[in-house]
Amino acid sequence: MAHAGFACEPPPDVDTDDCLPEYSYVFQPDILKGKVAFVTGGGSGIGFRIAEILMRHGCQCVIASRNLERLTEAAKKLSAATGQRCLPVSLDVRQPRSISAAVDEALREFEKIDILVNNAAGNFLCPASSLSFNGYKTVVEIDTLGTFNVSKVLYEKYLQENGGVIVNITATLSYRGQALQMHAGTAKAAVEAMTKHLAVEWGPQRIRVISVAPGPISGTEGYRRLVPPNLESNHYFQNIPLQRTGNKTEIAHSVLYLVSPLASYVTGTTLVVDGGNWMTSENSFPSLLGIAKL
Repeated sequence: MAHAGFACEPPPDVDTDDCLPEYSYVFQPDILKGKVAFVTGGGSGIGFRIAEILMRHGCQCVIASRNLERLTEAAKKLSAATGQRCLPVSLDVRQPRSISAAVDEALREFEKIDILVNNAAGNFLCPASSLSFNGYKTVVEIDTLGTFNVSKVLYEKYLQENGGVIVNITATLSYRGQALQMHAGTAKAAVEAMTKHLAVEWGPQRIRVISVAPGPISGTEGYRRLVPPNLESNHYFQNIPLQRTGNKTEIAHSVLYLVSPLASYVTGTTLVVDGGNWMTSENSFPSLLGIAKL
């Protein structure tokens, strides 16, 4: 008899930017054999775990961000845990020239890139009335323009002729106008629209484009920054239908499904992976954060 909680029990995870000490396969271990993935923001948090899970299923990986030192350390961990090659490359998603150089380096190393995961993002809590012009611009540049920049470069250099899958990591912030998140919410909403447009235009080139919208995910920089430490004691998670936060492995498994042959007819849509959080959770952040007025 199956365990009663099987349908929504979280898989094991670790909060730190380390590989899982052990891993149980649900999909075939070689389901991505021969594939190469390019993951922005792959040196830590959700991006690191996505790279790990893809590599555990036979994929070779390129992890990219601005911090080459952190990437190099992450790449060593990933290769040691999975036995797959992992190439760290430095880039700034706001600068097409640096993206182009990084993609060229990746193609010299692996000769192909089948999967792109646009995971690089910037965020912080701030009421719109206090948001600086430059702060808003920076978030849009990283999240929205960065997603387009990397997608366009990779399209021109490889995907246009060879097909592939693009997964954009977005958010549910815009679905109901999340307090203190106007900057990130509008940036991610634009990425979800971009997902639809690119899916339509690039579908004939055998390119699938999908978004994944995580909820609160433990063990991430975003969680540490965006979820106040007193929330757990304030029964915050009782408002989430699944009664808990998510973890990085759950997001990585969602990406694994979407880039695998099991999702061969899925494109132009968003998979929300948040335990039902956006529909039910409290949105009165002023009281929760001690901000008197927005």
